[in-house]
Amino acid sequence: MENTIIKCENFNAWFGDNHVVKSVTMDIPKNNLTAVMGPSGCGKTTFLRCINRMHELAPDARTEGSLKLYQDEVYDIHPILLRQKIGMVFQHPNPFPNMSIYDNVVAGYKLNGIKLSKAERDDIVEDSLRKAALWMEVRDTLRKKGTFLSGGQQQRLCIARAIAMKPEVLLLDEPTSALDPVSTSSIEELLIDLKKNYTIIIVTHNMQQAARISDRTAFFYMGELAEYDHTKQMFISPKDKRTQNYITGRFS
Repeated sequence: MENTIIKCENFNAWFGDNHVVKSVTMDIPKNNLTAVMGPSGCGKTTFLRCINRMHELAPDARTEGSLKLYQDEVYDIHPILLRQKIGMVFQHPNPFPNMSIYDNVVAGYKLNGIKLSKAERDDIVEDSLRKAALWMEVRDTLRKKGTFLSGGQQQRLCIARAIAMKPEVLLLDEPTSALDPVSTSSIEELLIDLKKNYTIIIVTHNMQQAARISDRTAFFYMGELAEYDHTKQMFISPKDKRTQNYITGRFS
């Protein structure tokens, strides 16, 4: 595939004896929004966490096969460097509770010991909050704690924190599942806009969300990649019976 940024070949992941991701092969193109969907417990989140090596933080976790960022094996890249290139946003908004909005945005630099001048920090904060469509709402309250924001605003703050490190890839694990419909809609609009500058991979249980915002969809079932195609094609004419059953609600 042209412009492949993430390339998996026969990739597997385990928790102890539990084989949760089974022989996945797929190419994820740059500046696309790829949705990963499937029933609960099918390996979606584990696969996502493998991409920036968060899976290995579990004591009994292991992987096998090839997973590349461009030409480099992900497991050959230092985790700190990798996570600067591949940011992650979680299911529940998690701004650092004791930090201001401003300090939340530049927290990655501080945690990684990267020294910045005040002018550099100011520029990164404004730029990241603008990209996360939050600047106009918080520019006068940057010194307030991030936890004072609404749920949707907190999630956009977490996206700003992720993109502040200037990653190439953004991983999102069900980023709207804890949000109301209005906040969900604003996050979806934001993600469509962000894919101009980032490659986005989103795990979602919400088929309508995948249909609305993604360019490609990967359908996982029992740890296997059952189907991977352009989203429109998959929803109109799925090739795998399991995908068809899932989309039509025959199992969930």
